[in-house]
Amino acid sequence: MKKKVINKTIGITLVSALVLSLAACGDNGSGKKQEPGSGAEIPTIDQIKVGEDYKDLKADIKVLTNRTDVVDTVYKGYAEEFMELYPNIKVTYEGITDYEESMNLRLTTGDWGDLAFIPTSVAKSELSTYFTPLGDFETLDQIYNFIPDKSFDKTVYGIANGGTASGVVYNKRIWKEAGIEKLPATPDEFLEALQKIKDNTNAVPLYTNFSAGWPMGAWDDYITVAATGDPDFKMVNLPHMKDPFSDRGDMTGPYAVYYTLYESVARKLVEEDPASSDWESSKGAINKGDIAAMVLGSWAVEQCKQAGDTPDDVGYMPFPITVDGKRYAGSGGNYSFGINNQAEKDNQIAAMLYLKWLIEESKIYDFEGSIPALKSGKLPEALADFEGVELLPNNPAKDGEEDLFDDVNTESEVGINNDDYPDCEILEAALYGTKTLDQLMEEWNAKWSAAQETLGVEILP
Repeated sequence: MKKKVINKTIGITLVSALVLSLAACGDNGSGKKQEPGSGAEIPTIDQIKVGEDYKDLKADIKVLTNRTDVVDTVYKGYAEEFMELYPNIKVTYEGITDYEESMNLRLTTGDWGDLAFIPTSVAKSELSTYFTPLGDFETLDQIYNFIPDKSFDKTVYGIANGGTASGVVYNKRIWKEAGIEKLPATPDEFLEALQKIKDNTNAVPLYTNFSAGWPMGAWDDYITVAATGDPDFKMVNLPHMKDPFSDRGDMTGPYAVYYTLYESVARKLVEEDPASSDWESSKGAINKGDIAAMVLGSWAVEQCKQAGDTPDDVGYMPFPITVDGKRYAGSGGNYSFGINNQAEKDNQIAAMLYLKWLIEESKIYDFEGSIPALKSGKLPEALADFEGVELLPNNPAKDGEEDLFDDVNTESEVGINNDDYPDCEILEAALYGTKTLDQLMEEWNAKWSAAQETLGVEILP
């Protein structure tokens, strides 16, 4: 079932208040930061010094996360370490299993906590409705990676919890035992490799995690840079494109990605019963060698390494598409942290302090093996197989079109990156033989065109 997208309701008064708050930036007119408490303004993240500012601030903040597997262990440890630095600030975590659906409901109440990952269904134009400004775009874009992801109208509302490169988690031992000497560079080479794994090992060639739902949404991340080599494809070009899901004839573009998924299922190169797949156990299974590959962002590598006794067997390869003889990988942010603008001001300041400490001083990126939030951070070892592959983030939209992709995507109900629905639709069609991939892509093209017409979007060649 498709997830309901939050209605776009930005009050002019609220926006004005946020702008004034941002302009104040904690300055009381004398050039000094106000003391926390009554009348205190909220600083931007670049203005605060963790460990020096707001040492007397008292607050209890709640952080929401989708990482239910480590919320009571690793994440609790982060909170305890921070509280040694700020003993008057109490940090507690709440893990949420069905994160997207639950957060979509909670956001509208305003009473959900203080710091959370921003749901993917929140359009950029809606960010100011729910989240505290963290700073201006030009300033924070010089400090942190992936800042365009959660920015609107030159204001930043979210900072990514690190980032990932688009690729495939795989078990190196199983691929070697199957007789695969070279990593695949095209969809057909990938499918041939999966067939070898099926024929020569006892491992599931490609595990979809269909039952969990959200891992299926990962496939959408590969249709842009990894499949085209064009950082403008998603936010600049796709809203204006005619029939973007059509077969290009050279195994590039969105069609090539969805072809890889469809054919993997249709050729029975995935788990026997996708409906009974299990996300948590899949991490241990790929570590052990019961699974050969999973299409997930590089964030999953460390989780899979930590889930068994053979972490060195877990590797990460580029997604198998070559564009004019060159390989590309999309580089994008994970979920972005956002602060509840309806929380008490002291709580918002405390959440800002914890956020800055977490993304700049904690060991979270070493643990998760992701690209750090700080641009000065070191790339993870998980990307060792990406030599010669160019990492590119999606470029931001043109001025005045910041929300255009979201608008066309939502109006069309194709749902790219909004939820797992489009990818699950492909899997079900391939599994049961109800529709060919070409039929599905024709339907998506028709929906995309109808949305463009409804919204009055210019179609560019």
